[in-house]
Amino acid sequence: MASLTLDFFHDVVCCWCFNISSRMRTLAAEFDLDIRHRAFVLQASRAEMAARWGAPEDARETILGHWAVCREVSDRPERVDIDAMRAAPFDYPHGMTAALGCKAAERLGGQAAHWAMFDRLQHAHLTEARNVADPATARRAARALGFDRAAFAEVFEDPETRRAVEADRARARALQVRSIPALIIRETGARLVNGPREDLAAQLRASLRLVA
Repeated sequence: MASLTLDFFHDVVCCWCFNISSRMRTLAAEFDLDIRHRAFVLQASRAEMAARWGAPEDARETILGHWAVCREVSDRPERVDIDAMRAAPFDYPHGMTAALGCKAAERLGGQAAHWAMFDRLQHAHLTEARNVADPATARRAARALGFDRAAFAEVFEDPETRRAVEADRARARALQVRSIPALIIRETGARLVNGPREDLAAQLRASLRLVA
């Protein structure tokens, strides 16, 4: 039985989520955590991107400014390629398509598959400067992870997968999650404060003492 169960709300296009995902992978093994992945789509369409960030060129520059801050505190700064995304021939992508890819992977392979797809799509987004709003990027990631092409395509396009994404978004609203990454410990209701691995480990140890 896992020591703690955490809901991890994240979005593929979130650089801060990239920083914390790798830290949580090592902490999950160390503390025997049950991580439940929840889609938190910051903007779900090009229209929502425009409403939040304005013109596409303004959106790109503002968001890449956030990338620069994230890269400074990343454990793997070499994997955050700001110049490549600045030169990419597409508007900065929304996160809905990638969330559908993650949920499709989850429906086919459970939580571990969701996490594998999330990390693969973040690599495509942050390191390879691929358009994660393009369904072809999710299909390519699925093939790289060993999913059957036809099975993944069927689940990816299934309306039930979008409903699963929307259910996660509704859960976030119910829990008053307003920013990501968000990690909520079910046993205590505590929310981890994002930071270095050592800080996260200290917070987990404190929670374990409360439930012991």
